Amino acid sequence: MNSNQNNRVAWLRGPAAKCSEPATEVARPWRLVLLGAPGVGKGTQAALLARHSGACHLSTGDVFREATSHNLREQTLAMSAALNFMSKGSLVPDAIVWQLVRERADCLHCAGGFLLDGFPRTLAQAGALRHLLQSQGIELDAVVSYELPNSELVSRLSGRRTCANCKAVFHLTARAPHFAGVCDSCGGVLYQREDDQPEAIAVRLEAYERSTAPLIEFYRNAGLLVSVSASGEPEQICIRTLAALELRRLNRTARPEMIGAETFAP
Repeated sequence: MNSNQNNRVAWLRGPAAKCSEPATEVARPWRLVLLGAPGVGKGTQAALLARHSGACHLSTGDVFREATSHNLREQTLAMSAALNFMSKGSLVPDAIVWQLVRERADCLHCAGGFLLDGFPRTLAQAGALRHLLQSQGIELDAVVSYELPNSELVSRLSGRRTCANCKAVFHLTARAPHFAGVCDSCGGVLYQREDDQPEAIAVRLEAYERSTAPLIEFYRNAGLLVSVSASGEPEQICIRTLAALELRRLNRTARPEMIGAETFAP
């Protein structure tokens, strides 16, 4: 396991910032895109993969959370525009998300590699990312797509409870609090988010399928897709992911004709 944990300052704070603790250089770094439906556990897997591989977790969601929680004074025009949309409860347009990623292109050269999480979300974003990587002389190693039946996704999401105070997340069955409705960390009240209601979950999953189906086909045609079952404990899924990636790397090295073949990790 790689113990290096990049503090991601350059990613979170924008192009003018520098990481105070640059990532340790890795001989063969992973450069990955992570895909997965709401509730699949993609964020958890990103954190585990970062810990195991030394790659830097580049999450667009974390960029927005950092900006809102710290009220950053030095904001680019793109970030200011993004916060304006968020303050109104609106989705941030593709063009603005793309600009935020492009501003942080130096992070794609991280010596430890990177795990791109939350971008791309659409076919247009995938095309833009491909051109950016080509202009930077960077090649993706793989695109990991975490798969789980919709019935399990609904169960995971509908069972989530969030602390109104510290925002800690629990689950009625998988990670139940010691006392029902009470946060273990701060004693705050636990509640169910509106977007974790079954009706809202169905809408979210339908939207994900609609936008991601062509995206998955795009990466399958590019020979980059690695499909991984997201069933089981988080550490098991992480080990499954790393094994699938290593197998892909081995096949590409030993058998060049395998390039373009999809890897499955059930």
